[in-house]
Amino acid sequence: MSTASLTVFYNGACPICRAEISHYRALAARDEVETLVWCDLAEMPDALAPHGLSADQAKRRLYTESTDGTLQSGVESFIAIWQRLPRYRWLARVARWPVIYPIAGWVYERIAAPFLVWLNRRRKTAPR
Repeated sequence: MSTASLTVFYNGACPICRAEISHYRALAARDEVETLVWCDLAEMPDALAPHGLSADQAKRRLYTESTDGTLQSGVESFIAIWQRLPRYRWLARVARWPVIYPIAGWVYERIAAPFLVWLNRRRKTAPR
């Protein structure tokens, strides 16, 4: 397990993303995990601009940044978070398995992330 700080950049305007991050935050607080720093891109849309990402690009997936400035996204970011949460460490190990890792990456990049982007656009344009 890493003891270095990890900043998690997430789209707090997305209800599904917000719920998942709230779950991780609650676990981190309960287990006194102090190595996770949370950054809601809905509140700080230009937080990833130093990495060359626009606010729109940043909202499209989960990102993490280590203390050395290394930026990760997608499944790599989930694994980095899970490694720091005692109840999810097993999942981080499983997600790294040679058969699981490429499948998880494909599902996230081709299905999950695009679906959440579509869902949020639809939610924003739906009549109220």
